[in-house]
Amino acid sequence: MTRLWIRLEGLLVLAAATTLYFYNDYSWWLFLLLLLVPDVFMIGYVANNKLGALIYNVGHTYIIPMVFLAAGYVLKMDVLTLISFIWIAHIGMDRMFGFGLKYETEFKDTHLQRV
Repeated sequence: MTRLWIRLEGLLVLAAATTLYFYNDYSWWLFLLLLLVPDVFMIGYVANNKLGALIYNVGHTYIIPMVFLAAGYVLKMDVLTLISFIWIAHIGMDRMFGFGLKYETEFKDTHLQRV
């Protein structure tokens, strides 16, 4: 049941971030182009599982995109705002599909399940 709640939460985050992105009249093609960019945080796995999990998790928690979102609004910098909405949407999409934060053991071990 917990997995279902996390997936529903991911769906709602994805929907909210996407709605706010388009509400602000940002480009749909830019959204599609950048939606999978946060997956470059997998690059650490080239070195080893420990570094891979660390870098991946930094890119797949809401901390940095939420800081970017706040900075974008405060500084009136649309580029930060649109990047943060896309990044948040990506994380929500990952959670919706059951992909979670990674453990150091291997890429398939997440806080949600073994993928």
